[in-house]
Amino acid sequence: MLYLIYQWIASHQHDWRWASWAATDGMVAGVLFRAAAAIMLGFLIVLLGGNRVIRWLLKQKVGDRPEFHHAKLNEITKHKGNTPTMGGIIIIGAILIAILLLADIRNFYVDMAVVCMLWLAALGAVDDWLKLTTARRTPGSRDGLLAWEKMVFQVGLGVLLAIFIYQFPAKVQSMAEGSGAVSADVTAHRLNWPFLSDAIVLPQWLFWILTVVVITGSSNAVNLTDGMDGLAGGCMAIVSFAFLALAYVTGDYRWAKQLHFNWIQQTGELAVVCGAMTGACLGFLWYNCNPAQVFMGDTGSLALGGVIGYIAIVIRQEPMLLLVGGIFVLEASSVMMQVSYFRMTGGKRIFLCSPIHHHFHLKGWSEQQVVVRFWLISALCAAFGLATVKLR
Repeated sequence: MLYLIYQWIASHQHDWRWASWAATDGMVAGVLFRAAAAIMLGFLIVLLGGNRVIRWLLKQKVGDRPEFHHAKLNEITKHKGNTPTMGGIIIIGAILIAILLLADIRNFYVDMAVVCMLWLAALGAVDDWLKLTTARRTPGSRDGLLAWEKMVFQVGLGVLLAIFIYQFPAKVQSMAEGSGAVSADVTAHRLNWPFLSDAIVLPQWLFWILTVVVITGSSNAVNLTDGMDGLAGGCMAIVSFAFLALAYVTGDYRWAKQLHFNWIQQTGELAVVCGAMTGACLGFLWYNCNPAQVFMGDTGSLALGGVIGYIAIVIRQEPMLLLVGGIFVLEASSVMMQVSYFRMTGGKRIFLCSPIHHHFHLKGWSEQQVVVRFWLISALCAAFGLATVKLR
């Protein structure tokens, strides 16, 4: 909204002498300036509004009591009982406000990011609420949505986004050329690989499958990571900041050409979305650091993971998400390995408990040690991922 007001003032700079500062190509209109502003705004919104939301959550009696399939882990975490959950609404609200104020809300990719975020936040909120109400009725029970029920909504969102994301670049190219003839080999359908300057053109069916897999996988991976105070929030802040840089490069023709990226028009605005996510996650850590005053819950984790997966799809950097989001890959992989091995061996385990952060906790690391060390690994993964950009 503020960006649109600025653009409107800039369009009248020749008529209004006092508005001569508002050149459309000036610093204030720049994507990087607004992305940096979104980081600060997202942080401040969460910081200033967090206490009120936490008090409201306490009044709604949404205190959580984490239950794990491990007696020792339940004993270690029993002090967290009745800590309010569904704190993801603080993050989602801050991101939404920052986007509405600082991003170009006429941008298709920004609008789809908002749709993705709200869709998955609503899904997570329903899951959180069902878990809480079930626990009240039946102590010791935490039954929320079934896995297949959540999967239906995640896959459905992935399919819808795949259809619109695939078609939109062709419309942009058609408008730019002033004709209906559009090349099938548009850069928005090419998949970038780390270390390699070449890109693979994806057929439509493969693009759709990849979109569904990435959005569903990243959403669930962040959800699995959200098991310790500050773990998911800190890692998401790091990953979002890395994708801020990637989105900016993809949307800027000069940088994209120099670094052998696919130049995809209008994707630069996603840097503002990434900035809002970074700031909101940093602000949330103020209340979520150990000992946590509030938990993110599925409301936040499903939405954050889904949006970062969506951004990776749009800028054609899905493999980069595996590098930059290495912690999320590790967490999800540990669960899949544990479940598969358990079933194949009739009850044996690879880890003491999965996701893997619980394994290290049970091995004797304090919760703060696990979280900070995973943050460090996440930062190294992000640095390594960004370094491959130059190696291309």
